Amino acid sequence: MGVSKTHIFSTHQNELAAIAKVMAHPARLAILQYISKQEGCICTDLVDEIGLAQPTISQHLNEIKKIGLLEGTFEGKNLCYCIDTERWEELQSLFQEFFLNIHQNCC
Repeated sequence: MGVSKTHIFSTHQNELAAIAKVMAHPARLAILQYISKQEGCICTDLVDEIGLAQPTISQHLNEIKKIGLLEGTFEGKNLCYCIDTERWEELQSLFQEFFLNIHQNCC
């Protein structure tokens, strides 16, 4: 869909679509799952854990950061990050509200 068409949809619809787009990539899900299993912020290289090249990992981290799911320090090679639990709960609420408001009235 062209960028020019997003204006015909609500802010809420555009926000959910942007979040869903980020979450739709398996590498990003793997990154989020790995980070979520750590006891605190991680400062390790994800290349060995995920199996992708460093530039690719960095691109995926940037996409995840765009929707606010990561917090921490992102300076040069010193990257320490964790999942922003407040934002995670907010995203859960957004999707829960969306799914609960879909009426399944098939014929």
